[in-house]
Amino acid sequence: MHYIEVGKENTATIDLHYQDYGTGKPVVLLHGWPLSEASWDAQIPVLLSSGYRVIAYGRRGFGESSKPAEGYNYDTFAEDLHKVITKLDLKDITLVGFSMGTGEVARYISTYGSERIERAVFIAGILPALVKAENNPDGTEKRIFDDMIRKCIEDRPGFMHKFLEDFYSHGIVGRKAVSDEMIRYSWTLAMQASGMATVKCIDSWGEDFRDDIRKIDIPSLVIHGSGDKITPLNVCGRRLKDMLPGCEYLEIDGGPHGLLASHAEEVNAALVKFLSLAPKRPYSQSEMRH
Repeated sequence: MHYIEVGKENTATIDLHYQDYGTGKPVVLLHGWPLSEASWDAQIPVLLSSGYRVIAYGRRGFGESSKPAEGYNYDTFAEDLHKVITKLDLKDITLVGFSMGTGEVARYISTYGSERIERAVFIAGILPALVKAENNPDGTEKRIFDDMIRKCIEDRPGFMHKFLEDFYSHGIVGRKAVSDEMIRYSWTLAMQASGMATVKCIDSWGEDFRDDIRKIDIPSLVIHGSGDKITPLNVCGRRLKDMLPGCEYLEIDGGPHGLLASHAEEVNAALVKFLSLAPKRPYSQSEMRH
């Protein structure tokens, strides 16, 4: 078992459980809510066979990582990522975020810069701003997230079963289905998280990442499904693409939120292709707009 200490809470250390496989340029995988690093099972073997070193870790509160009461905000998540990167002394990194993990990618680059980061990948992301506000009229109503919090507190196991059906667009005619076993497996991963982490992370989705995105100065890939019921395409994927001039973009027709499992072949092919592209010099977004 591999752990990296990222802090302390009272007398206990806060440790992130991680897996570190292979050799080559490092690819760091940041999982989505409410799962863990185990949700990258379909991607890790393909990345390894393509010659990359793969590091996947559990966010605080999830999987086999420590489950403190505090720290469920994007500044802390980015700080945790920074400690993983520096303690493993990683360089020439590709950061790959899925769902809420995309916020960590953006906040990390915004806060710590891209000196160690070569590329960034955003899959089914929550960027640029998920919650509806006066300056974000296309977002999702906050009451939706408040209702999620209420249901998690009242009956987290029951809520998660229904949420994961939406996560994979399960049972929708004409959509590529995952098995019932995949939903049960995802439910098991979700139940490994602490109740506090599960609820507090929902609040973190209110973060507005538009200023962070403007500081991204490295080649990027955006992947989003047109059938995403959790982070809708028009609210997230297409808007993020427009904010990252020059990015690679893949829109998966009918793809649900849970693309890592439902459309693993398409996601994996896009990842490997993007990683194989010749490195570009860092660019500023102002340059790309002219």
